[in-house]
Amino acid sequence: MMIQPLRSKRRWKDFDWLLLAAAACLSIVSLVEIYSSTMAQPMEKFFMRQLAWVCVGIVLLFIVAAIDYHLITDHIPWVYILAIAALIYTLVLGHRVSGSKSWVTLGPVTFQPSELIKMVVVVALARYLSELRSSRYMTFMQIAKACMISLVPMGLVALQPDLGTALTYLPPIAVGLFIRGVRPGVLFSLALGFVLILPVSWLVLKPYQKERILTFLDPERDPLGKGYQVTQSKIAIGSGGLLGKGVFRGSQNRLGFLPTRHTDFIFSVVGEELGFAGVMLTLGLLAFIIFRSVHNAQTARDNLGLFIVMGTVGTYFFHLIINVGMVIGFMPTTGIPLPFLSYGGSSVLTAFIGLGLVLSVRRCRYVN
Repeated sequence: MMIQPLRSKRRWKDFDWLLLAAAACLSIVSLVEIYSSTMAQPMEKFFMRQLAWVCVGIVLLFIVAAIDYHLITDHIPWVYILAIAALIYTLVLGHRVSGSKSWVTLGPVTFQPSELIKMVVVVALARYLSELRSSRYMTFMQIAKACMISLVPMGLVALQPDLGTALTYLPPIAVGLFIRGVRPGVLFSLALGFVLILPVSWLVLKPYQKERILTFLDPERDPLGKGYQVTQSKIAIGSGGLLGKGVFRGSQNRLGFLPTRHTDFIFSVVGEELGFAGVMLTLGLLAFIIFRSVHNAQTARDNLGLFIVMGTVGTYFFHLIINVGMVIGFMPTTGIPLPFLSYGGSSVLTAFIGLGLVLSVRRCRYVN
């Protein structure tokens, strides 16, 4: 009678508290800088909303971590179907914000289904890839089926249109195919196909999306328009120096020169107010989450756990590279949030649910 409680207690002892602590520290930085960047808008209650979402996210993290990930994957086909239905519903009846019909309202809560569905795709891909028969390389049909799991929701998100979020569906499939094994010739063909499709992609881009890319290539072409955000972001980060101007003292932030500073450009506020030291602390915590998760993937008890964790890691890493690259002018402005830092309930919950999956895999490492 005592075996099961003892086994459960042992598994919770294996809970990665350091990983949770890193996410909590990032959330504290996020809350401080969101409060700083929205002090001029007290009626919007951005700080209180973000605090509420962080608390809900931590609760969801513990719930997901408490469930054996095998049980989650057993039900993932039905969850995936519901996710596709949710994206279709959003496309037809969703609310349009900033030109994209990406939002759904349920009572007092407005959320972005495309953010939360990323984790559904990660788990669905992990189940498919882990169930493939043992062989060194995947066949063409296996690759096509794996890609469809990601490309169907990605296409629906792109139709909203939300190209930035749609691109975040690519890292799990890229990481999954790399780990599972693809013949060099097939890999070359996929890369060549991607290059050849770029000119076609340019034709279907919206005018504002084309302008973002052109402004990225030449920020001076529209310094007071499309290039304004990146220019002000670089000024903010550069003016922070070693230790920053101090919390609540950033001029670019407080005077409103930096647009969307509590969402897409929250990293710029960190750079201005906390300086190089704050930037390195933030990047260090994000790097710790990524590398600690990779370590947990290496100790997973099966390939299913490996694919779940690495798919989540790929998503985090893609968000980090694109967002940080965007605020320093190395990437086009895409609206991709920074995990655990950017304002937004959907992105916060997605980040914590992903971490919950990683912790579930770690907690269930020992079968006996």
